Amino acid sequence: MDSNKKYWKGLEELNQTPAFVEGSKGEFAESIPVEDVLNEAGLSTKTPRRDFLKALGFGLGAVSLAACNRTPVHKAVPYLIKPEEVTPGIPNYYASTFNGQSILVKTREGRPINVEPNPNAVGLNQGLDSTAAASVLDLYDESKLKQAQLKGQDVEWSKLDAEVVKALNAAASSGKQITIVSNTVNSPSTLAAIAALAGKFPTVNHVQYDAVSYSGIIEANKASFGRAVIPSYNFDKANVIVSVAADFLGTWLAGEEHTQQYAKNRDYKSLKNGKMSRHVQFESGLSMTGTNADARIAIKPSEEGATLIALYNAVTGQSLPGATTNKKAQKGVALAAKELVNSKGAAVVVAGSNDVNVQVLVNAINVALGAYGTIIDLDNYSKQYQGSDAAFQAFLAAAKAGQVGVAFFLNSNPVYDYFKADDVKAALKQIPFTLSFSSRADETASELTAIAPASTFLESWGDANPKEGLYSIVQPTINPVFQTRQAEQSLLTWAGNNTDMYNFVKNLWSTQILAGSTKNWDAVLQTGFEYKGAKAATAPAFTGNAAAAASAIEATSKAIVGEFELKLYEPAGLRDGRYANNAYLQELPDPVSKVTWDNYAALNPKDAEKLGLGEDGKVTVKANGVEIELPVVQQPGQAQGTVSVAVGYGRTKVGKAGDNVGKNAFPFASIINGTVQGVAKASVAKASGTYQLAQTQTHHTIEGRNVIRETTFAKYLKDPNSEAGRFTDNHKTYDLWNKYEQPGHKWVMAIDLNACTGCGACIVACNVENNIPVVGRDEVRRRREMHWLRIDRYYTIEGKEKDLTKEKEIAKASDDLDFEDITVVHQPMLCQHCGHAPCETVCPVLATVHSSEGLNHMAYNRCFGTRYCANNCPFKVRRFNWFAYWNDSRFDNYLNNEFTQLVLNPDVVTRSRGVMEKCSMCIQRIQAGKLQAKIENRKLRDGDIQMACQQACSANAIIFGDANDPESEVSKALRNERVYYVLEEINVQPGIGYMTKVRNTFDA
Repeated sequence: MDSNKKYWKGLEELNQTPAFVEGSKGEFAESIPVEDVLNEAGLSTKTPRRDFLKALGFGLGAVSLAACNRTPVHKAVPYLIKPEEVTPGIPNYYASTFNGQSILVKTREGRPINVEPNPNAVGLNQGLDSTAAASVLDLYDESKLKQAQLKGQDVEWSKLDAEVVKALNAAASSGKQITIVSNTVNSPSTLAAIAALAGKFPTVNHVQYDAVSYSGIIEANKASFGRAVIPSYNFDKANVIVSVAADFLGTWLAGEEHTQQYAKNRDYKSLKNGKMSRHVQFESGLSMTGTNADARIAIKPSEEGATLIALYNAVTGQSLPGATTNKKAQKGVALAAKELVNSKGAAVVVAGSNDVNVQVLVNAINVALGAYGTIIDLDNYSKQYQGSDAAFQAFLAAAKAGQVGVAFFLNSNPVYDYFKADDVKAALKQIPFTLSFSSRADETASELTAIAPASTFLESWGDANPKEGLYSIVQPTINPVFQTRQAEQSLLTWAGNNTDMYNFVKNLWSTQILAGSTKNWDAVLQTGFEYKGAKAATAPAFTGNAAAAASAIEATSKAIVGEFELKLYEPAGLRDGRYANNAYLQELPDPVSKVTWDNYAALNPKDAEKLGLGEDGKVTVKANGVEIELPVVQQPGQAQGTVSVAVGYGRTKVGKAGDNVGKNAFPFASIINGTVQGVAKASVAKASGTYQLAQTQTHHTIEGRNVIRETTFAKYLKDPNSEAGRFTDNHKTYDLWNKYEQPGHKWVMAIDLNACTGCGACIVACNVENNIPVVGRDEVRRRREMHWLRIDRYYTIEGKEKDLTKEKEIAKASDDLDFEDITVVHQPMLCQHCGHAPCETVCPVLATVHSSEGLNHMAYNRCFGTRYCANNCPFKVRRFNWFAYWNDSRFDNYLNNEFTQLVLNPDVVTRSRGVMEKCSMCIQRIQAGKLQAKIENRKLRDGDIQMACQQACSANAIIFGDANDPESEVSKALRNERVYYVLEEINVQPGIGYMTKVRNTFDA
């Protein structure tokens, strides 16, 4: 017997040994020799697998889990006096608003747990973006301030109020400005509260400032039409769309609203009717909108204006100087201009630049195309971005000159997101009293005299007016969790108005917004919105100067020409950084690169090769006198000679999840022609060392299998079955499964690849609904992310066909490619709920089984983590809990604390260590829908049950329902000619059908 080994008599004794207990803290019992376990059990390494599991698996698995994780004890405390509106186990829903999106907030036993789109919101987007889906988590963020602060110390609200009023009186008596610096405010009640303060103190000045500015569009419309507004867009009325660096399906203006419109001319219903819009995209970095374009041309930031000049000349017949000399862009402009002219009245051009001159030229093009009054609406204009770069610069100048006595910061953080933070700090030092309404001591708030922490929207009364004629309500779903107070209530208090916010908002709506309406206040609380109807859209006369704009564009463009050109962009998840402490959004893969928990420098692979960058390389980017070191993503589709960097990262005072994640790229921006712009001449140099990004796209391989089907619209019109790729091999097949009738329901899903934009809102909605844990950067690097639903991104690189079976041809093909001309397909991938599920046959304990309604179920308390099912799944959609992510101190900066866990859905169990999990088709929603139909003594109707992912999707790309109902939407969708099933050739009989991706290309 080896004297160096420790031996034990049985499992009970093993459970008590220090070595086992210590080993259980890491991977599963990794410090215990497997031979010892087998010997003590009377087995050997030659024992058949099933006998081994039968003899040892249950006992060892149970002991291991018991040693690793004590099952948490949750005590149920009954109500002493039960609230009238609360019935345990039954959810309540409240209509509310988040960033202009009309939503329903789901609560259980008095705590908000989910956000869903309001399906009855007329005129408003009926979907969610990722930030809205994740917003409920911010309510339970423990890094927020618990009460008011004065000079860094906690104080009672009464003391803070006294100090603020004293400062306001001092400023007013001396004639100094009292400035409220906010992001865009479109809330009537907030504006009324500011007006109440101005009524008390006449020197009050309201400055609106947006971190990602659209001031250029506002100023351009003022110069072009005398209307200083941002228009609304109706992309559903456009047959041809040309975008120059505008990510209008993503973060540009109102991405989810635009997505809902855009999909109407491209989804399976539109194609069935023989209609499809054509979308051409010119851009430097590959955006989410660019991945959905029918034709995409990579250009440099300095070429954006030149491309628009060429487009203007081609559309109008003019010959303004400064047109692009880029041959690819010239070809794209010629094709796009022809389409635009042929579709006058149903064509539109948009640009993402914040340069006033660029937007004036775009306005001139759209006037020539007849886009105003139909696609572009200046009468029912958007109110979601009203910030003025000039007004904020004037505030800084006034503050430095000692003209500001008091400054309040409402939902604004310029010390972080203004490109010259030192200028902001210098200005703040000259203001006697400064205060922030931030919920945390962020980068700006920590520099100020006082903080009056505001409540979240889930704890507040309020409203929104996101578009002219559209109003939505904000109502609280829970009492304030901490000792916070609405910013509006604070303003009223300091103005000497003792009205509480409920009555203030109610009176405002009753006397103004609902004046002349058939609705009353109670009806608004039920529906959540008021729609006054759209005004007749008009086509105003153009008063701008296109020639002068083109001349200014030419001069500006020359200033940013260099070996490399920098382009800043706003990411889909964190946006401008305000959501940086939301762990769900940090772990949401970027729609294009699939990187989580970091920003990076995106470079064309050819540029990376020239710089000598390998895998996990880093670069130093210099622009506008700023130098930042960043990891590199070699991004196909990136224009050569350009580098793209996301803003919104690099927060230092936001909370445990967001602190020091990524680098702050806002300092790269600069003032050009009076507006803040994120383009610059740059230099990029290789930096020492390496950095591994947490990138999910590389985690699974399809082994060369054909899981994507693509075709062109022209081919589709000739043959609707074109490229559907259905498996037609009639060879004899053999089944291991018995055949079962499914007379009741058969739950299936259809996914339209033409409608899916890859935004990721469905991923976050799934996470929140199903209690999916966040694992953090290091675990994602180890390929351990837990998302039940992922969106795979596939590239097609355009080029001459070559024989790539020979190594020399492969090398030559790679040399010939510039990696700019690519197309992209986004494919949502989740458990396919196979009729012949490979996972079910290999599970030794029947933890995964098939239901009579066609679903693949998981019995978590049976699973003990063999992972055979994951190994046997051809779609790689099963997730293994390597740790108890919900109950492990190593993950406490994400979602692991008792307070944050109040967000958990009580209808879904949290999974523990050693357990496999995957998409359940929201079985809790299916059961709830059936129960509701039973209570109402009726049959289940199509649409009664919606999956969390389906509900969040603005494009209606995900369709769920009963295949046994021939009239259900999913049955009709699955009868479409474009439907195919992934890997149907291996006869697993998936329950999810995909619709072939169709592109309306020029050369088809």
